[in-house]
This record gives sequence, C-alpha cells and structure tokens, in this order.
Amino acid sequence: MTNRKILVTSALPYANGDIHLGHLMEAIQTDIWVRFQRLRGHDCVYVCADDAHGTAIMLSAEAKQTTAETLIAETEERHKTDYDGFSISFDNFYSTHSDENKYLSETIYQALKQNGHIKKREIKQLFDPEKNLFLADRYVVGTCPKCHAEDQYGDNCEVCGSTYSPAELINSRSSISGSKPVLKNSEHFFFDLPQFKSMLQQWTRSGTLQDAVANKLAEWLDHDLKQWDISRDAPYFGFEIPNAPGKYFYVWLDAPIGYMASFKNFCSKRHYQFDEYWRPENSDSTELYHFIGKDIINFHTLFWPAMLHSAGYRTPTAVYAHGFLTVDGTKMSKSRGTFIKARDYLKHLDPEYLRYYLGAKLSSGIDDLDLNFEDFVFRINSDLVGKIANIASRCAGFITKNFNSMLSERLDNGALISELQSASCEIANYYEQREFNKAIRHIMSLADKVNQYINDKQPWTLAKSDPKSQNLHNILTTSLNAFRILIIYLKPVIPATAQKVEDFLSVRPLSWDDIDAVLLDKKINVFKPLIVRVEQKSIEALILQGKNSDTVIEDTASNSNSSTEEHEKGSEEQEIDITHFLKMDLRVAEIIDAKHVPEADKLLELKLSLGANERGETISRTVFSGIKSAYQPETLIGRLTVIVANLKPRKMKFGVSEGMVLAAGPGDKEIWLLKPDSGAKAGMRIT
Repeated sequence: MTNRKILVTSALPYANGDIHLGHLMEAIQTDIWVRFQRLRGHDCVYVCADDAHGTAIMLSAEAKQTTAETLIAETEERHKTDYDGFSISFDNFYSTHSDENKYLSETIYQALKQNGHIKKREIKQLFDPEKNLFLADRYVVGTCPKCHAEDQYGDNCEVCGSTYSPAELINSRSSISGSKPVLKNSEHFFFDLPQFKSMLQQWTRSGTLQDAVANKLAEWLDHDLKQWDISRDAPYFGFEIPNAPGKYFYVWLDAPIGYMASFKNFCSKRHYQFDEYWRPENSDSTELYHFIGKDIINFHTLFWPAMLHSAGYRTPTAVYAHGFLTVDGTKMSKSRGTFIKARDYLKHLDPEYLRYYLGAKLSSGIDDLDLNFEDFVFRINSDLVGKIANIASRCAGFITKNFNSMLSERLDNGALISELQSASCEIANYYEQREFNKAIRHIMSLADKVNQYINDKQPWTLAKSDPKSQNLHNILTTSLNAFRILIIYLKPVIPATAQKVEDFLSVRPLSWDDIDAVLLDKKINVFKPLIVRVEQKSIEALILQGKNSDTVIEDTASNSNSSTEEHEKGSEEQEIDITHFLKMDLRVAEIIDAKHVPEADKLLELKLSLGANERGETISRTVFSGIKSAYQPETLIGRLTVIVANLKPRKMKFGVSEGMVLAAGPGDKEIWLLKPDSGAKAGMRIT
C-alpha cells in the first residue's frame, strides 16, 4: 500500500460564539476520516482555524467593552478546549487573524490584480449615519415590500420567502443603532468570477465534488456569473487592502486562505514543505480535502477554486459537503433545550457517545442528519455497551482469575477470526468513501457473530465445571482476539475507548495492519469498564442545561450506582401521581433463557427478548427476578412476561439487572406469567 500525503481541513468556526453540536458533527466527520487515514499508515495532516474577522466580531467586542483581538484570543482558547474534549485530532488549530494569513491574503490579492481579475466600481449601499458604518444586509431590518411582514432582514423575508435589496424595505432601520439608514456611494473591489466560467464548468465535473453538489453548481453555471465583492469599508475588523486606505478584505476572502495560513504555521513548526501541498505541480503526489457544510458550497466550489487557479495554487482534490444537524427532528432550539453547546454536553455525557452515534448515521451524501435522543440512548446501550464492551467484560475476568491474565497459545475458532479479518477491505472502503454508517453496520454485524459464539460456548458454564481447562482458555483467547479486531475497526470513531483497550491488552497503539495478527501466549492487564450505559437522567439534564445554558446543572445520573436501600429510604411515604406512572415503559418480553442464581434463595436470572430493532437485531435484557419459588428455569423458556423496560439498571453482587419483571399472584408457588398463546408478542408496548 502506497503511503499517501494528505492535507485535510474542516470549515472554520466563527470566533463570535461557542462550539455547538452543529460544529461538532462536521469536526467529528472529518476527524473519523483523518484518523482512519492515519490508522492505515498514511501521512494525514488536519488543520483548522477560527474565522476571526468581520463586522460581527467588531460589534461584539464593542458591546463587551474589549478589543477584537482580546475577544478572538479568548474564543480561540475556548474552541480548542471544546474540540479537545471530543478528541478532535487537529495537527494545528490557528486563527485567520495571523501574520501568515495577512501575508497570503495580500499576495493572493496582488496576483489576482496583476492577472486582471480585480475590478473596481462604485456601488450604492445603506449607511448607518449614527454608527458611521456601512450596513451588511443582515444589519438592516424593516417591513417586507411584498407581504408587509414586519421585522424582516434586508435580503429576504422569512414569512413569504421573497428576496429583495435592502433599499426596498419599508420603514427600514439599522439593527445596530435603530436609526434610519441612508444610501451612500462607495468604491468597492470585485473579483471577476465570470472570467472563470469555463474553468469552473470543467473543474466541478472532474470528480472533485459529490454528484448532488456538481448538479446544483451546473444550474448556477448555466447562467451568467456575477463579479464578487471582496471589499468592505472602514470601520471593519480585518486586513486592510494594500494601497487602498479605509478598504478591507471581506471576511470570506481571507477565511479560506486561513486553511493555507494554518498549514503554513504548522510547517514552521514541523518538517513539512508548504509548496509541496499547495502548488499545482505537486497535485499528483499530495492530496487536499475540504470538509464543509452545504450552506457554504458556493464559497468553496466557485470563488475559492477560481482564486486559487488565478493565483497559481492548486485546487482541492475534493470538497466534501454534508447536511445540517437537527435534534429530535427539528432545528436546534434554545427553547426546546436542543441548541446544545459542546461544553454543556461534556458536563453530562461521554463524548464517545456522540462520536459513535454520528458516525453510525453519517454517509457521503448531503442529506440532513437527525440526532434523536431516544434512538441515541438505544443505539449506545445496544451497540457500544451491549455488543462491543460486553465481549470483553464477559471474558476478561476468567482470564485474570483462572489463567493468571495470560492468553492461550492457540485459538478455539480460527475461522471466526479469519472471517473478521477478511472484512477489512470492505470496511476500509466504506471509511474511505465516508460511508461511516455502512462501516459501523458491518462492524456491528460482526460483533453479533462474536457474541453468538460466546453465547454458544458459554465460558461461564465451563468456568464452573472445569475452570482451568484448555478448552476454556482457547475460547476466551478467541473472544478477546475478536474483540481486538472490532476495536481496530472502530478506533477512528471511538479513539478514547480504543486507547483503554490498548492499555487492557498491553499493546502498542493499534494500526490497521494489526488486523491480520493474533495475540497468543501474552499477558494482559486487569480489565476495567470501558463505557457505561446512557442514563435517561443524563439526557434530561442536558436538555435542561440547553434551555438555560448559563446555569450549571448537576448531572443526577452520577448517583446511578447508589444502592436500592438508599433509594427506598429516600422515597418512604411519598405518593406519586398519574404522570409518574405514565413514565413507565411496559413491554411484553419473551423469556429466551433462564437459570438459577446459586448465591440467591429467591432469584432466577432471566434473559428476555423484546423483539427486534429496525435492523432485525434482537433486543435483549438480563433481569434477576424473585420467582424461584414458583418456577423451574427450564419451564420458563418461551413464556411471556411484562417488563418495566425503562427502569434504571441495578447493580447487584451477581450482575446487573436491566429491568423489572411484573407478575401476578399471592406469592410462593402462585406467581403467574403470560403464556405463549396469550396473543401478546415480544416487544409489544402496553398502554
């Protein structure tokens, strides 16, 4: 496999606010792809920066009675901390307000000008006479000239959808000062985009873009392109245009150049050559990728490649656009508690949860992605906890206790390991094509086979009858080798969990090449829990935090391991009303396995099926139930019962009980469950 040299960027967050879930979706998507490339052994550099210029930055600093430089420096530190919390592996996170960006912006502008691609002309623009400031469209509000809706912005009406110029607004006013704006002439600089129509028609159809994006651009390119206004008048926070006092580069000119500036800064600290990645003569030996949202496609696929082409730089290998993030089916909303900041999320939930959930849903398309919290809880608990971590937790203890933490010298089932290894090419292709959802679906299907193997072999039964047997040793070693391969496949998605596994197995950082190896006759470390179940209380606390993001809300789920006795003491003589009762999720479940609990006089350990999920996988729960006096375990197989499916799991000395079985009767031998022919089906909700 040839070692590739790859430079990757994601869109620059604006230095006028906090990182939120929308930013994180893009950063996580990019980071998964970058980590996959590194896992394969490629030289993949990932850079980003804060977008630090513009009128909004200037006005925010003024409102906070500070300087723009102080504001963006403080924001940059917060952004770095937020991204670090989600394991975003930037090689360099910088700022567009930098010496490198100033130099590159000026030299690129001079090249465009020298090549005849900069034009000047006077335009009329609304001006705030009180603030002495030219107004961008979004700083002008008034009554829509079409439907007469009030408080509409200067470019389009949110009520009727009409577009218009700011001058057409009725009773227009500045949203900054409230004064009535006046029209004023000003000379502006324009990038002559129409000269690049032929070049862009060819470039956008060269395979660098997703088909949906290329098709949309073709519609735009069928019509006449307009010159692009790249200048703004003082006062403005940004870089002054050379030899044009009082004129500044529009923020969208120097923002994408910020990719180059961040990489140039990285090169000054490492042994990388800037021109090797940015000059056209090297475009066959290095690769350049931009990950962006679909709302900024025009800047990255029209203006940006045309500027690069004119200035003598290479164009991107590919630009990958994604859709928007919705939460529970709607736009992120503070009133609903779904406009969630990165730092608020980290107070309540493991960042690996979000990385996995988004990875499990992300594809190469530009469709919007919905973060549904009910699905979020189910998917994390079912996949990460129930399928992946469960493999190690079911086997590691026996290795430590019975075999002095040593793996066996041979496998029990080499065919299972070979099957997992043979999936590497298909899974790698999914990652490469950004079809992360397909990769994870395949990985989870392999995890199902590993769990089925463990269920069939029942090492816990062997450990009771023959705790030192070679057969048991080989089964456990096979299971942990399978677990290791699954973790390699998931390492780009859940890197922090992968590192815990590397510590547990006492191995160097795992790479893709390690898939083809097996661990035999090796000492491992004592297993520690990798990841815990998502608690509904954590979700509720997060949403409450989102509604009042300036208030710290303690995560009550941290008490989830308190004993049953403590819970009972806290609830003595308390009445509940019907709303509490309605919160119970009562489901019909089929008993698919049952056995005695030797340490308990009244309990049976039941394995319950709640039917299948949307992917056809069985939803199972383990419950300890005090019905030993009424039933022998073998008589319960196939019988139906009712379970409180959303009861918080209870940690007991012989395991975790994941619900509560409901039964009727006076007790002792008279405890009745549903019969198979009762008409009920596993998974049926009782209302």
